[in-house]
Amino acid sequence: MVGPSLYADSGANHQVANTNFGVSGGNINDASRAFCCSGTLGSLLKAGQTNYILSNNHVLARSDQAVAGEDISQPGLIDNGCRVPPIVADFTTASPLGSNVDAAIAQLRAGAMNTQGTIEDIGNISSTVKAPTVGLAVAKSGRTTGLTTGTISSVNTSVNVQYQKGCGGGKKFVVAYTNQVVINSSTFSAGGDSGSLIVSNDNCNQPVALLFAGSSTTTIGNPVGEVLTKLSARLGQSLSFVGGNCSASPTIASVNPQTPEPSEASVARAVEVMRARENELMSRPGIIGVGVGASDADPNEASIVIYIDANAQISASVPRRINGVRVRRVFTEPFVAY
Repeated sequence: MVGPSLYADSGANHQVANTNFGVSGGNINDASRAFCCSGTLGSLLKAGQTNYILSNNHVLARSDQAVAGEDISQPGLIDNGCRVPPIVADFTTASPLGSNVDAAIAQLRAGAMNTQGTIEDIGNISSTVKAPTVGLAVAKSGRTTGLTTGTISSVNTSVNVQYQKGCGGGKKFVVAYTNQVVINSSTFSAGGDSGSLIVSNDNCNQPVALLFAGSSTTTIGNPVGEVLTKLSARLGQSLSFVGGNCSASPTIASVNPQTPEPSEASVARAVEVMRARENELMSRPGIIGVGVGASDADPNEASIVIYIDANAQISASVPRRINGVRVRRVFTEPFVAY
């Protein structure tokens, strides 16, 4: 979520009034005396005949602090001079932080935004969810960096993510996640892109993950299958993405074509070995994430990926192999919900 610091926008249409999704928005109470904050209204969901905006808990629900009915605006406060922008939805419910997803929904007001689920610069999406895999080409449209593309670097990733209770201030706290999707890129996202829907970068535009955190070189997303399951349980109704079929979806111009993927057997073996050592590895000083990705030596071979805090005073010792599985180290800043 973007707060006191502003980032360059690659597409001006993401930060102004816009009836598409993948654009600026948030809770109008997400402000302090000095600052106002906003994120991204990611996509459109439906339960029965009712439409809901999908974004993060920390964008729509103010990190578990919102009550049902709070106003959700588009654009967000920060893109309207901290004055209240037009209201497009009413906060409905969120999966609480600590439930392994950072997700929330707000009931869309009639006539406020398009009901086809069109995402700015992407177009219509598929209603069918796609499971994340290592090397999968993906895209997202968000408030700050607009349309970007990349590839999934690791899956089944456990990460520690830092939050802050207030906008531009408040107590900081850390939430642990497992089985997350990670994209290693310095250009895929930035603060304010939280809530963006990550989709497959192909003709189908299938939902893959819900972006919620990262660093200057890393983006983290919740697998959307778990997002739908957790939010549906909170709502008491089954939620699904508003979208069409693959043949009806446009193609996104990709600068990151599909890369070689490790075999399923190789990934399964790496996950098994990682899980056996996961708790011990995450307890080491400086280690902020552990997942499974492709090996540097052979992209067709899976490896254990260990994310190390580049700013840590004490750097953890990491073996080159664990039970025969290669280990790849990635140095990054701490992961922050942004």
